This record gives sequence, C-alpha cells and structure tokens, in this order.
Amino acid sequence: MGEAKRVSLRFALVFLVAFISFSHLRASDDDKIFYESFEESFEGRWIVSDKDDYKGVWKHAKSEGHDEYGLLVSEKARKYAIVKELDNPAILKDGTIVLQFETRFQNGLECGGAYLKYLRPQDAGWTPKDFDNESPYSIMFGPDKCGATNKVHFILKHKNPKSGEYIEHHLKFPPSVPSDKLTHVYTAILKPGNELRILIDGEEKKKANFLSSDDFEPPLIPAKTIPDPDKKPEDWDERAKIPDPNAVKPDDWDEDAPIEIEDEDAVKPEGWLDDEPEEIDDPEATKPEDWDDEEDGEWEAPKIDNPKCETAPGCGEWNRPMKRNPAYKGKWQAPLIDNPNYKGIWKPQEIPNPNYFELEQPDFEPIAAIGIEIWTMQDGVLFGNILIADDEKVAESLRQTKWKVKFDVEKEKQKAEDAVSGTDGLSGIQKKVFDLLYQIADIPFLSQHKDKIIAEKQPNLTLGVLISIVIVIFTVILKIIFGGKKPAKVEDKPAPVAETSNNEGTSGEKAEENEKEDDAAAAAPRRRRREN
Repeated sequence: MGEAKRVSLRFALVFLVAFISFSHLRASDDDKIFYESFEESFEGRWIVSDKDDYKGVWKHAKSEGHDEYGLLVSEKARKYAIVKELDNPAILKDGTIVLQFETRFQNGLECGGAYLKYLRPQDAGWTPKDFDNESPYSIMFGPDKCGATNKVHFILKHKNPKSGEYIEHHLKFPPSVPSDKLTHVYTAILKPGNELRILIDGEEKKKANFLSSDDFEPPLIPAKTIPDPDKKPEDWDERAKIPDPNAVKPDDWDEDAPIEIEDEDAVKPEGWLDDEPEEIDDPEATKPEDWDDEEDGEWEAPKIDNPKCETAPGCGEWNRPMKRNPAYKGKWQAPLIDNPNYKGIWKPQEIPNPNYFELEQPDFEPIAAIGIEIWTMQDGVLFGNILIADDEKVAESLRQTKWKVKFDVEKEKQKAEDAVSGTDGLSGIQKKVFDLLYQIADIPFLSQHKDKIIAEKQPNLTLGVLISIVIVIFTVILKIIFGGKKPAKVEDKPAPVAETSNNEGTSGEKAEENEKEDDAAAAAPRRRRREN
C-alpha cells in the first residue's frame, strides 16, 4: 500500500512538472505576437513590391558560416521593398511591446539602411504589392549609415488629434551602428509609463520618454504658443541710431583730398645716378647656339642689377616719396544720433497654438504589417528573427538561443582571421580607437557633432588628427614644465598719430584705402633705395 502511494505521488509530480513546462511553452508562444525566422522560404508569405523603383532582388539564403537562413539583399546599389501582413494587428496601447530583429552586414556597410517599418492599417484598396516609401507606418526602427549619418533610427509617426496630421517624431541622440560584419540584434522596448528602451545585442544603449521634449524632435506634445504669422508692420523702425538730419558738412571738409601726397620737403640724395638704369643686360650672357630668331624671336640678354647702383644712393629718375596727407578726411557722413522712432527689434507675438493638445500617453497606431523599404550601396545585408512580443523575456530568450550562438562563433572567427592576416596591429588599434570614438559620440551633448568626431571612411586622417592632438598636448606640458623662450626686448617707438573721423567708413571705402596702402607698400622698397 505504501509503495502504491509512492508511485502515485511520483506520477503526480511528473505530471505537474510536465503541465507547468507545457503551460510555460504555450505562454511563451502566446507572447509572440509575430515571429519570422526565415527558416522557410519567404516566397508566398512576404510580398515583394511591384513598384518600378524597387529593382533589388531578395533571396532566401544562409548566413555565412551558419546553417541558419535569412532574408538577403543580393545586389548592390538598389532599392528594395518587401512586406508581410500580420494575421491580426498588434495593439501597442496596453502593456509592454517588444520590437526585435537581427541584421548582418556580411560585406560591411558604407551607405545604406537596414531598418524595419511597422506599418499601420492602410487605406482601402491598398495591397502589399503597392508597398513603397509612401506607405504610412507607425514606427520605423533600425540601423542607417551613410556619410555623416550613423544612427539606429527610432521614428514614431503620431497623429495630432487637433489637426489630424501625422507627424514624424525622431528619437534624439540615437545610438550608433556597430561597425563590423557580425550579426547584431536590435531591440526596442515600449513600456508603460511612456518609457522607451533601445538595446543593441541585449545591451541598453538609449533610454527615453515619449513625452519628453529632450528625447524626441519635434516633441509629441506641441508648444502651447506659436509665433503670430503676421508680418512686421511697414512702419516698424528697428534702427537704434540714425544719421543726424540736422548735421551739415563743414566748409573745410574736402572729400576729394587724396590719402597721400608728395613730400615737398624731400631732397634728392647727393650722388644719385639719374642716367644709370637700375638693371642692365648681363655682359657675360651669350646667345644659345640653337637659338632660331625666326622661331624663337629676337634674343635678348637677361637682366642683372646694375653694379654702379650698389655704391650709389640710387639710380634712374628720382621722384619725391609720398607721405600721408594731413588734409585727408575721406567721405563725410552725418554723425549718428538716437532714433526717436526706434521700437526695438521686431519679433512676432506669441499666440495660442490651435494644434496644441495634452497627452498622458502616445496614441500608438496598431501594427498591421512589417515592411523593409531601403536603399543600399552594399549587398550581403541579411535580416532574420523578426519578433513582436509583449514580454521582454521572450526577446531575451530569443537573443540567447538564436543570436548569441551565431555572434560568439563570428567573433571567434574574426579574431582568428585577424591573427592570421596580421591585422591585429594597426587595424586592431584603429578598431579600438573607433569603438572609443563611437562611445564618445553617443554622449548626448556630443551626438550632434558625431560626423566631426568620427571619420571612419578616412581612418588614417582620424588617427593623424589624434596623434597631432597628443603631440600638441605633450608640447604644452613641456612648455609648462621647462618654460618657453624669453621674450625679446622691444624698443619703445612713438605711436603713430591716429586720424580722426566722424565714422569708420563703408566697406568699399576701406577696400579702396587698403588697395592704395598696398600699392604704396609695394613701392616703398624702391623709394627707400632712392632716398638713401
């Protein structure tokens, strides 16, 4: 009897464990609102767009080095569009929603996108073959990289209940795209309390609040007031100063007086050789034997400085040097006075925003389909394990069982290839540098300058700049420690007497004065030579 009880108890325990496991599996499957592994061919289930712009060919292919299949971008420099309608729209308004997918840039990515569009219910008459960039979506999420753009997009299209207009709200300072050829998994978690979390390879890279103006541009809740669209009145005077209307040009103000005049007090130096030219023909020069007067023209000896002028004060015609004209005043302009009609700098008044509304939580549109609509210069982009779930644990479990296994294999293979090819030297350093730069560029207040911080297309330039910065810092430290050169002794010279005027003159007048001064400076060496 005791033995029978023990057998019954064991049977009941096994049944309970089996029931719990089965319930857990059923719950796990139920938590997957949508899942696409691409283990089976996509044909017949995913619909390729019929639009003329999309010439790219999708293929069902294995990920390099794995037995797992994915959806492959097979051609370079093409536009691609494909879509899968959900059996039942995914409702985003209640509870947690997880959007997750894998992508791998098997040939790298210099310019192209690899993001997903989560389409809202389309207008009547729309078919999947009509899918294009105009098909309205609720959320766009995923990596995009080209030129200065390097980000993992998260864009929410939200309807303004007042205007009825759908507006794109972009996540500010999104994380950067990993710069390698490994499989990466991108996760967006929409949680109650308006919270958004962006994960890359299971690691949180960004946390945001849907209703915060610090996290989305433009903010979901519009400003209460907007600038009045009315234009500035014609009689609005923004001039703080105006020319004095009562001012009169002085009688002795000569606008035609030149800036410089001849120095009448100058005297020609004794010994000046008026009849000697400054340059003479080189007496030692001879006409080349192959010189042809008919083809080359009449031969002339090259010029050299006149040796007689070296001991004389100067040669050639002597002219008096120029000096600053004390009577020069420039063009007269009336002095400025306070403008009695000055009203300040005009700006439109703030008026109530007719499209303002208050919001406790975003009014998410249901997800009726998932589409991939991209343009890319690279082939070999592979998509896989696309998931929509209402439980974070489901996404985490999928990362561990699907993504992590592949990633670890690819990581080890990459290390082995780097070791064999000897790229673990400078290239390894470059990669570490760029990994560090990407982390720095993801700091919120530096994200807007990401394109200046990172120049991955020109790694030698970036490393050169970094080395230059290190050298400059090292030089400054040495200067601080050992000191610089002692300042040279400067002889005190009397400061030139400044010319006074009632204004600084226009830019045209300044340019004319500068041009004349440049001409005078160019002639100064010759004058000095003649004056000596």
